[in-house]
Amino acid sequence: MAAVAAASFAINLPAKMAATSRAIYMGRTRSRVKEEAMAMITAGVHKDRHVLSSLLPSSSECSHCGLFFLKGNYYSYWFDASIKLHTKTSNKVHGDHYNVKASPKTGISTNGIEPSRRCIVLDIEGTTTPISFVTDVLFPYARHNVRKHLELTYDTDETQDDIKLLRSQVQEDLANGVVGAVPIPADGRKEEVIAAIVANVEAMIKADRKITSLKQLQGHIWRTGFQSKEMETIVFDDVPDALEKWHDHGIKVYIYSSGSRLAQRLLFGNTNYGDLRKYLCGFFDTTVGNKKETKSYIEIMESLGVDDPSEILFVTDVYPEATAAKAAGLDVIISIRPGNGALPENHGFRTVNSFAEI
Repeated sequence: MAAVAAASFAINLPAKMAATSRAIYMGRTRSRVKEEAMAMITAGVHKDRHVLSSLLPSSSECSHCGLFFLKGNYYSYWFDASIKLHTKTSNKVHGDHYNVKASPKTGISTNGIEPSRRCIVLDIEGTTTPISFVTDVLFPYARHNVRKHLELTYDTDETQDDIKLLRSQVQEDLANGVVGAVPIPADGRKEEVIAAIVANVEAMIKADRKITSLKQLQGHIWRTGFQSKEMETIVFDDVPDALEKWHDHGIKVYIYSSGSRLAQRLLFGNTNYGDLRKYLCGFFDTTVGNKKETKSYIEIMESLGVDDPSEILFVTDVYPEATAAKAAGLDVIISIRPGNGALPENHGFRTVNSFAEI
């Protein structure tokens, strides 16, 4: 009860604290942001309760879990701060409260799963979407349009940020002797810079590298393709029904992919079954870590605020990802789809051929 009351209190943080949330993106340390949150709460500035709209994500993802997925996935800071306050004071907080516990639709059995505490995290390639769509549609589109995209958007802040990130990655690649890495001139002419970027991007795509710099640029290129209706994401036939079922049961569903969060939103917003983002609560990409590293799944667990990592089910087609997630304590299922790679013998994981089996 104390935790629920404290969590409810956290949702009623003041509008002034939105600035603290945004400060995360301005380079302040986590500890500093947390200290400011506690200071604001204990100073009694919670009287202004209009913070909710500024803390919740701007996108129209799942209404069941928006309260749990605050900007930057840093809800845990506010929750932790409110818990501390609750243990220090018995003062009653007046005013409207938002129930942070998700509820399933009336009359639908949850089969023993408590909706507010259970999450499903899905991989994309080979899990929700055929590998062939990624290799035969997405990657070629980015490769064939990278030069055109750079020429049209070169002077925009977005593309300059992409170039800066790529240049940093290439410098690291050159130092490590990565095959295909070509220096990107720091002060070169536009044509020279674009030519070097194209060469690096082609090499990165060919090597199927899961790096943020490449995925960020690809997301911006794919955005053009989706907006112009040149592309439409293919999802397996069982995916929409499963997403709707889990949503109706109050189970929060997230995506974790090496593709950028922008790319993920584009993919699920433009599928052969329409816009599926209404069933999704949020997106994780390589900014939380490599998908084959255990610490990445620990970061996701902490962001989702579960007490027990086994309350999160991770579904992937990649054995090293499954192993990393299992080491973090997550429940794991391996997806068996047409075109997926072979698994090691005696891998020890439960497998499914369809989301209908979950």
